[in-house]
Amino acid sequence: MSAVKYDLIVIGSGPAGQRAAVAAAKMNKRVVVVEGRSVVGGVCINTGTIPSKTMREAVLHLSGYNYRNIYGMNYRVKEKITMSDLAFRVQAVIKTEIDVTEAQLSRNGIDVVHGIARFVDPHQVRVEGPQAEITLEAGRIIIAVGTKPACSPKVPINGRTIINSDQILGLESLPYSLIVVGGGVIGVEYTCMFAVLGVRVTLIEKRNRLLDFADQEIIETLSYHLRDSRVTLRLGEEVESVEELSLGAVAANLESKKRVSGDALLYAVGRQGNVDDLNLEAAGLEADSRGRIAVNDYYKTKVDHIFAVGDVVGFPSLASVSMEQGRIAAARAFNDHAATSNPGFYPYGVYTIPEISFIGKTEEQLTDEDVPYEVGMAYYREVARGQIRGDTTGRLKLIFHRETRKILGVHIIGEGASELVHIGQAVMTLDGDLNYFIDTVFNYPTLAECYKVAAFNGLGRLRRYQTQ
Repeated sequence: MSAVKYDLIVIGSGPAGQRAAVAAAKMNKRVVVVEGRSVVGGVCINTGTIPSKTMREAVLHLSGYNYRNIYGMNYRVKEKITMSDLAFRVQAVIKTEIDVTEAQLSRNGIDVVHGIARFVDPHQVRVEGPQAEITLEAGRIIIAVGTKPACSPKVPINGRTIINSDQILGLESLPYSLIVVGGGVIGVEYTCMFAVLGVRVTLIEKRNRLLDFADQEIIETLSYHLRDSRVTLRLGEEVESVEELSLGAVAANLESKKRVSGDALLYAVGRQGNVDDLNLEAAGLEADSRGRIAVNDYYKTKVDHIFAVGDVVGFPSLASVSMEQGRIAAARAFNDHAATSNPGFYPYGVYTIPEISFIGKTEEQLTDEDVPYEVGMAYYREVARGQIRGDTTGRLKLIFHRETRKILGVHIIGEGASELVHIGQAVMTLDGDLNYFIDTVFNYPTLAECYKVAAFNGLGRLRRYQTQ
């Protein structure tokens, strides 16, 4: 059977693949997307970003967490929250997002083929699906297969009491106590959610601090919140083995000879590139031990016409960044060299409780680079909106150059952080300085006022420094 020819084959329909396909279609290219699932959207919509953020929203609403400072610590919207309550809202959002993605692909004239993709040679891909088998051929190929939860021989996943992050909503009931192995983004986000629901969580992380890519002061604030929510942090500890106990309990044995017991265990130590079925060797490619494919600054692999984007290329593994990678890869694949992007201005969002978002450099990075900087700090409790919202513990940190006053970093922890950071992003992208925030009027009452408060705080520190 002869191959069906396209200008571009995109393997994977998550954020990276979807954006790449649409970008190419808008250049009047004939595009096909191959998706291994029976529905589009990839990990992002079906098991990752969208489900976890929707679950977080359901947790915050049903628990009444955001209003406990106002109505008291015993305030609840629903007294007995079940996993079914959380899953109901998640499934509704997933269905809508799938429909939106399907409509976008269809509207742009993009074909979708469901099945497992395997390279036959550098230009041909064989797709084996439940309905049919087909061979596709294209002059350009973009790999956007995403990742899957990493596994370990020390942790026997059973899908019931020992689970990975894809299986969270499959829990039959809310556990009384939960062990979370892994203090990365996924592990910390789920730790926060279950802690807010009243679950006694023990978080085990082999590093000595959580989320070491974020600002240390912000992470110390998060750690305080976790401990205040009765989370036990076991930092600098590594799991030696996990075993099932009688009556459905689980125990994690640590290398330090400690033993942690709980009703369930979530294993969230990293993710693995979803490349096992691709037969990369036939395309002249290979992946590293974590399933990641090496690319250059424009997401081109070592094979000139094959690109890779999204989580399969590694850090930062953010849906927002994956979309941008897909757009740039599609443009570069068809020789549009004007498509560029600056990773230095990518915002990061971590949907912990409270949420964290930041852009630019941390104090630790600037110290290592010997950059003269100063800090301006604002607390949510200083602005009226913080009192109205009931979030009096959030804070916004501006880091700026001590001599030029250029903004070098914005770091926020608190309600709405992932939205608030975009103001700082715009100012940094346009090469703005501290004076922008001092001279700008913000709506009142808003959390955005924190930028002005932080700017004045930083200016005050700067003046004290200059008069010494």
